[in-house]
Amino acid sequence: MSRLDTIDPMELGEKLKAARSAAGITQEDAAKSIRAVRTTLVAIEQGKRRIRPMEFVALCRLYRASASAILRPSSVQLDISVKFRRDQKTGTLSKGAEEAVNLLVHLSTASVEIERLLGKERSVAYPPETPIQPGDVDLQAEDAAISLRHYLGLGNAPVRDIVSILELDLGFRVFIRPLASNISGVFAFGPETGPCVLLNSQHPQTRRAYSGAHELGHFMSTRTHSDVFDERQKDGSREERFANSFAGAFLMPGPAIRRRYEEFTSSQGKFSPRHLILMAHAHHVSPEAMCRRLEKMKLLKQGTFDSLRERGFDRDAVVQVIGDEAPAKPLAVPPRMAILAAEAYYDGRLSEGQLAEMFRLDRTEIRLLLEALEAGDFGDATLLEP
Repeated sequence: MSRLDTIDPMELGEKLKAARSAAGITQEDAAKSIRAVRTTLVAIEQGKRRIRPMEFVALCRLYRASASAILRPSSVQLDISVKFRRDQKTGTLSKGAEEAVNLLVHLSTASVEIERLLGKERSVAYPPETPIQPGDVDLQAEDAAISLRHYLGLGNAPVRDIVSILELDLGFRVFIRPLASNISGVFAFGPETGPCVLLNSQHPQTRRAYSGAHELGHFMSTRTHSDVFDERQKDGSREERFANSFAGAFLMPGPAIRRRYEEFTSSQGKFSPRHLILMAHAHHVSPEAMCRRLEKMKLLKQGTFDSLRERGFDRDAVVQVIGDEAPAKPLAVPPRMAILAAEAYYDGRLSEGQLAEMFRLDRTEIRLLLEALEAGDFGDATLLEP
């Protein structure tokens, strides 16, 4: 007897409904694919009618979902993709945004499934939400960034690794994968997943840092609202203004920026492009982000960066000051989840192929990940005695 015959129809129906929603398929189109009417599909999704094998195969193919993943006993299906369609004003997403949303749903689902399989689900106390109030949204974002920095014990120090802060300190599920060039990041919060973020691996590290801080701003202000950070869409909403202002204030705290700016101007009598590059490098952000922050703080005139760019300021100018550093390749699987995945593999609970399917990587990438973790495991012999 197959798993399809023994799985609870209601459980299977919920998983199929979540897979359909993640794929952006209507009930009418799904019903047509199995040559049935819409009411039949509704009955299947509600567990009132057991699905036939050929129908199951057809729906999995239509949803581009793995049959084994849906039927796996510990499989988790999260329907957070629906929130994106509800939260976007137009009611639709671009193709690139849709693909990014579906990928985030899949990866978040996989990470929850691995945690449950190992009995290591996270219990995280999130910092309090700071809803946007009437009044100056930029000042509210500045205050929220300062408060979170104090909460995390960062003070005014530079943020060297936003991904580690998101994952290890705040309990985010963070993934970095190639996305459409205009998509910087995706954020969602689900009851089973908690906060989830997907960042674009094809963007420079400094840009990913800003995108991560931007999505963190959404988490702090409108936690249960999803967000697609699309560079092509100019969203002037208070929520987006808050997220952008929060990102700048979190990565470039006002007191530290003002102090460093005054050090440069007092010692040399002026603030030059070289100083801008050095400040940006010290805070792990791009020169543009630093210049925009200085403009916002009224330390530089509005339009300074636009003027610099018109006069030929580019990456070559940056290289002349700080050199040409080879960017580190971002991790396809975040550190904590990589450790859990390796544990599930070496315990024989998940195969190499299953991990590749869950993380949307090829087997070679999974093998390299497992080998790297195994090579870094020094065993109990090296534990330091108290």
